[in-house]
Amino acid sequence: MKKNPEGGLYMYTKEDIINLVEEYDVKFVRLQFTDIMGNFKNVSVTVSQLMRALDGKCMFDGSSIEGFVRIEESDMYLKPDLDTFVILPWRPQHGRVCRFICDICRSDGTLFEGSPRYVLKKAIERAEKMGYKCKIAPECEFFLFQTTDSGEPTVVPSDRGSYFDIGPVDMGENTRREICLTLEDMGFEILSSHHEQAPGQHEIDFRAEDALKAADNVMTLKMVVKTIAQRNGHFASFMPKPLNDCNGSGMHINVYCEKDGRNAFEDEEDPNGIGLSETAYNFLGGVTAHMKGLSLVTNPLVNSYKRITNGFDAPNYIAWAFGNRSPLIRIPAGTGEKRKIELRSPDASANPYLAFAAIICAGLDGVENKLTPPDYVNGNIYDLDDDTLKRLGIQSLPKSLGEAIDEFEKDDVIKSALGEHVAFKYVQNKKGELEEYCKNVTDWEIKKYLNIY
Repeated sequence: MKKNPEGGLYMYTKEDIINLVEEYDVKFVRLQFTDIMGNFKNVSVTVSQLMRALDGKCMFDGSSIEGFVRIEESDMYLKPDLDTFVILPWRPQHGRVCRFICDICRSDGTLFEGSPRYVLKKAIERAEKMGYKCKIAPECEFFLFQTTDSGEPTVVPSDRGSYFDIGPVDMGENTRREICLTLEDMGFEILSSHHEQAPGQHEIDFRAEDALKAADNVMTLKMVVKTIAQRNGHFASFMPKPLNDCNGSGMHINVYCEKDGRNAFEDEEDPNGIGLSETAYNFLGGVTAHMKGLSLVTNPLVNSYKRITNGFDAPNYIAWAFGNRSPLIRIPAGTGEKRKIELRSPDASANPYLAFAAIICAGLDGVENKLTPPDYVNGNIYDLDDDTLKRLGIQSLPKSLGEAIDEFEKDDVIKSALGEHVAFKYVQNKKGELEEYCKNVTDWEIKKYLNIY
């Protein structure tokens, strides 16, 4: 076992895993993976099957997973990533449970192109061929809701707190602290955690990691948050906009690229005085150019577009600024390795593997083709009227899932980032979701129209 040169967890060998399983009395092994829609899946085996699992011989029915394969080609195999090994702290101390995050293989041993992890690995490979290593730091927001006596979730927030409040106003403080301690027990480095603006809303931030580990971290975070919340009598939700009159939950994505061991986005000689390199401007140009098509991946639900609208501090215009939090993208203060781009529209319902892959490929397209971003915006973009927005050439993000689907289908760069299989299955699913939504009569419609017409 040796320390990962990228920081964070250790690099494990099979022998390391066998020794750790024996040392900590592990009895069950969870093999986890993510489907195309971003849902964590899991199969458990007893420790007697550990070697079989480590050798990638545990099979499952791929036709039963949304967006994977047809029934006539259903046999698929789980290949554990050894560096994702961790013992789950909340499970019994006697007869412990460990987990691996897995890649997906076909019966012939080849990696499955429909696996979201495979999609992100291809984007990382493309960046590496260009000499870049992409680093990502997500900021995940979520709600803690009260539950009924029978444990069913409600949409009643766990408290009436607001931004940076503490207990006793922040009644989720103990739950959030336990979540952070659990994640640290699992080897993760937490930068910060706090109560967010809306009642019952919280945020936990990871440090920047390589893109694959960052995506693994997001999926693990979701699992831990939901598990610990339930143990404390709360229900945790990463739904983008669960409450009408409050801010929704986002997943701001901070990204930068390293080249030759230094931050390729930093340049103290930047004539604009922002400290960005030409690479950073080109990357920013690529993200802004593809943002409309990218939105289907970063904001994948009907509900996502009820968050990115006026009045709730979420971006809805394609613009960028230094420090200013109102545009889509801001450049946070900081120099050197801290110079990064913060994309503020994504939410945590997004599949992190697909979202990170699409963002990386959009940015790299900008670098390859020397794309330049629009002029940056200094003032509060929320205060600009339509005429001013039009004069400045500031375009809006898609306003609905349907519009996002249309923009995605026109963007060959983003479709290529996901690959033919995933892009087709993804759009197919999203069109089905939209059709289902359009057929559904909402409570708002009943209250608005029933007594009038």
